[in-house]
Amino acid sequence: MITVSGDLLEGGGQILRTTVALSSLLSKSVRVTNIRAKRSPPGLRAQHLASLRTLVALTNAKTRGLEIGSKEIVFEPGPIRSGNFSFDIGTAGSIGLVLQALMPAAAFSPGPVYLRLIGGTAVSHSPTIGYLQRVFVPILKKMGYDTSISLLRHGHYPKGGGLVEAFTNPAKKLTRLEVKERGNVVRIAGSSHCVKLPRHVAERQALSAVRMLKTAGYARADMEIDVPSDDQGHLGPGSGIVLCAECDNGTVLGSDALGEAGKPAEKVGEEAATKLLEDLETGCALDRHMGDMIIPYTAVAEGVSTFTLSKVTLHLLTNVKVAEMLSGARFNIVGDLGKKGSASVQGLSLLNSSIK
Repeated sequence: MITVSGDLLEGGGQILRTTVALSSLLSKSVRVTNIRAKRSPPGLRAQHLASLRTLVALTNAKTRGLEIGSKEIVFEPGPIRSGNFSFDIGTAGSIGLVLQALMPAAAFSPGPVYLRLIGGTAVSHSPTIGYLQRVFVPILKKMGYDTSISLLRHGHYPKGGGLVEAFTNPAKKLTRLEVKERGNVVRIAGSSHCVKLPRHVAERQALSAVRMLKTAGYARADMEIDVPSDDQGHLGPGSGIVLCAECDNGTVLGSDALGEAGKPAEKVGEEAATKLLEDLETGCALDRHMGDMIIPYTAVAEGVSTFTLSKVTLHLLTNVKVAEMLSGARFNIVGDLGKKGSASVQGLSLLNSSIK
């Protein structure tokens, strides 16, 4: 059994998610101690329990310590299953983070996996569903992972209630990711939304982002305005914006920002545009968020993956450390923390024995 301490580097829930994701994928039993040791309060919260319980269902895992506040868990996975699964986080806990834990194992299931998840779709300190749709999914598809994510209802802090469906087709293997530069931007697109708020909130978010992008030389940005009707079951007000830059070599970089009480809508759009422009300026292939999210996949992919990073983050270094402990793969990270860099790894060339 492999023991992973939750106080490694950034010391948050990412350590738990990556550990159980790779545990499920590689059929390795794990003990995670000091869970979220650098967060207040420490220990398991609702969204972490949701991640664990979904993987328990997906792998028939044996567990200990699965309760709110627990600082140590044991996770012993069985064979990965396919089928239909439905989970309600019960709070505004991030559906995006639950998907982070689930999707590596689902890639190597014996058949299609359908997921129906209720919780937060646009939550601070986590990837929004819009970002996953526009950036994460296209990059996974470059690696041979056939998956889709559908946003059926928005869910914001504190009530949640968002509804997401995800579908995955299993892969025989994942191909290496080799993207050393971002290429030329051929299109910038995005979506600005608000629920239980006046339409002009979403419009102002979009206009401020487009204005900043034009000033930087990107004359055209295709923006959707998403203002669903109040009868769709949204539990509370909220807003946000997601942007993505599509490049001629198939790379996609993205950013997002969320509204909050007292924060002008213009500020939301400016934040998203600023982050995207900063990442584009580096010329690197992956944005600051995608860099750490792709680590578990490249660890098990076929061949040598090499990719440039707009920013070396503590999340990236943490995910690398956990992936190395679980998989045995060795990453080479070049670049200083907070600066642009690059990563390479000889993947395990993991094969899905269920796929002929």
